[in-house]
Amino acid sequence: MVNRILKSLQNPPPIPIQTADKRALITIVVVCCIIELVLQLSDHGFIEQRRLRAITYEYAGFWPGLLKDWVANYPLQPYAMFITYGFLHSGIVHLLLNMVTLWSLGQAVIFRVGTAGLLAIYATSILGGAFGFYLLTHDLRPMIGASGALFGLAGALLAWMYVDRYTQRLGLLPVAQAVLLLILLNLFLWWAMDGQLAWETHLGGFISGWMVAMLVDPRPAEPDKTPPSLPQK
Repeated sequence: MVNRILKSLQNPPPIPIQTADKRALITIVVVCCIIELVLQLSDHGFIEQRRLRAITYEYAGFWPGLLKDWVANYPLQPYAMFITYGFLHSGIVHLLLNMVTLWSLGQAVIFRVGTAGLLAIYATSILGGAFGFYLLTHDLRPMIGASGALFGLAGALLAWMYVDRYTQRLGLLPVAQAVLLLILLNLFLWWAMDGQLAWETHLGGFISGWMVAMLVDPRPAEPDKTPPSLPQK
């Protein structure tokens, strides 16, 4: 589905893929992978502290109760968790799915607005995902994962796709189809995960990414350029 969204983009970035600075994107991927590697080593007994994953979730996951009457483990936890949750994952499969998606969507965003634009959208989408989860969920369990930021990147790409197609009078059906695919994906995952999907985070991240994209680059892309090949999953 990510590929369908990426292939739907009709307009090119201002710079070719070969010269795009992907160091920030690589750094995010590496940080997430290192954290999960350490937790895996703990899970399998290679680190003496066998409860490291539970402790990490306790200190860095997003706990809605901390914004109510729960007692924090450290003074800044109610604020720090708005960012830290986005670098934690529940296991190897969760990590790999998110990192492959991040690499695909992240490159497409860099094509359009560069590294600074990517970081602005990614950070805002992490925050927006956390706010969405807090406002819409009734669950007291912690929320973790980069998916809020990933849906923010998808929202940004679709926002630009909307502007480009509207300006060029190409029709908005592909935009509507991509949004529908994201909705169906969430419904399927919510069903497959027995209601444990943090769809509230996805929604908050998507809306945040769309809005910030319109601030970072509200202008349509030039219609007379041929887009470079997009990465395949």
